Amino acid sequence: MVKWLTKIPGWAVLSLVMNGLLFGSLLALWQDQAAVSHSSKLVSGLLVAGDQPVHAAITDAAIADSTLAIPQPAGGQKLSYRQWVDVLAKDAAAVAVQKPAHLTVLLGDSLSLWFPGELMPGRRVWINQSISGEKTQGLLKRLDLLKDNDVEAVFLMIGINDLIWGKPDDEIIANYREIVAQLKKDHPQAQIVVQSILPHGGEESTWESRDKLLALNSDRIVQLNTALQQIAADNNAYYLDLYPIFVTGDGELRSDLTTDGLHLNRQGYLVWRSAIALYAQLKLQ
Repeated sequence: MVKWLTKIPGWAVLSLVMNGLLFGSLLALWQDQAAVSHSSKLVSGLLVAGDQPVHAAITDAAIADSTLAIPQPAGGQKLSYRQWVDVLAKDAAAVAVQKPAHLTVLLGDSLSLWFPGELMPGRRVWINQSISGEKTQGLLKRLDLLKDNDVEAVFLMIGINDLIWGKPDDEIIANYREIVAQLKKDHPQAQIVVQSILPHGGEESTWESRDKLLALNSDRIVQLNTALQQIAADNNAYYLDLYPIFVTGDGELRSDLTTDGLHLNRQGYLVWRSAIALYAQLKLQ
């Protein structure tokens, strides 16, 4: 048994331990999340949760209604991609002037964009720099929005839209390598956390482009996540494997954590929140 264990790479052992800790601790953490305060309010585009400002594209009504499945970005406004970039640029510039301690960036697509601000883990100042429908190429082109910010950590999730809309794996991986490398270059002291791509709901999905989800094999997501883990290792970044927490035995997104087979409901965000909080406590300085 000892000889067998010595043949396992160190990163693999660590991954197994981390997943075990996550699974073992989430139930206890969920109980704690039920007590999360909903007294937050929007102030100049920044969500103030206690004494910590957090960018959050949600309305006061969305915060007050704990049963709402997905908060509406920008208060329900429909913005073009260019308009979203402008909004995020202004948010980043405003935070750069404030120079808050422990600045942490949530970076990605609609899954990150709709993360309820009042659920973001504490002891950090969060800024959400996500855009609905974002792909790796688009994200890569707007990383300079954060160049003037003193960033302590970045939680990155991107790639599902590339897969859905037919981008080849080698292109996604190349873009991802550039994203992580650029973040490391622009923010050399920051802790970059690469988060795995989540599964989708398969046959149970009700998302408007359900046919595209059905065409995306779960094995491809697993293989791409393996590549993302290697990218993190190659760049001295962190890797948070969320996939095992959200997936069923059939390789699909758990129906109790999603609204449509692609996006998350409040319970899904509570799971994600707990994973981030635990990972930060165990791994990040």
